[in-house]
Amino acid sequence: MSAILKTDQLRVEFASREFRGTTTTALVGLNLEVQAGEVYGFLGPNGAGKTTTINALLGFVPPTSGTAHLFGIDVRQPIARQRIGYLPELTYYYKFLTAEELLRFYARIFGLSRAESDRRIEKLLKLVELEPVRNRPIKSYSKGMQQRVGLAQALINDPDLLILDEPTSGLDPLGRMKVREIIRRLKDEGKTVFFSSHELGEVETVCDRVAIIHRGELKASGRVADIVQPRHQNLEHAFLETIGYPIP
Repeated sequence: MSAILKTDQLRVEFASREFRGTTTTALVGLNLEVQAGEVYGFLGPNGAGKTTTINALLGFVPPTSGTAHLFGIDVRQPIARQRIGYLPELTYYYKFLTAEELLRFYARIFGLSRAESDRRIEKLLKLVELEPVRNRPIKSYSKGMQQRVGLAQALINDPDLLILDEPTSGLDPLGRMKVREIIRRLKDEGKTVFFSSHELGEVETVCDRVAIIHRGELKASGRVADIVQPRHQNLEHAFLETIGYPIP
């Protein structure tokens, strides 16, 4: 099976802000493969290179060397991103808009007809459980509700691949549970989900496979059960050992 998302020896360097003429290496020869229909967790401590990887996949950051492909197309070609949906860690929307108005705005960006927009908006508002508050301004929503609006906008173009950057960051247990349920439903619909997270319990619950990076390098990848067993109690213990942090 060909990979929907693939990086091959991906390296990203940035010019140093402190020392002129020097560079900082964010990614070092990163190799990832995500197959169709998978929920794939992308793990690492702060500064490990998770967001840089996502930015490279989205074409926001050019690779210094190596390659990245979506659906077999080099990410440097805009057509590679036609079939993806993206939710950044920090979302910002016009807070005076309602959820329905926001989704209709994004539907127009994708050139959807009025009938198709209506159909997708109805489906997505039900999926993210915001139908009862569809006509309330987003500024009146809780953080969890705003995150679910973000998920809905990422899905308005009916993408085959969904890329999420810390989708449960800052959410309370109920908010995390709702996002987890949405990810499961998307998997049941055959969507592929690639997401970074610090919530290891969430990852262990919903992911088919995971990758752990540290200081820009891939340290481990595979099925959650294979990474956890036989030496660790849970994914958190495996994660800490993988990045070289002493387990209490």
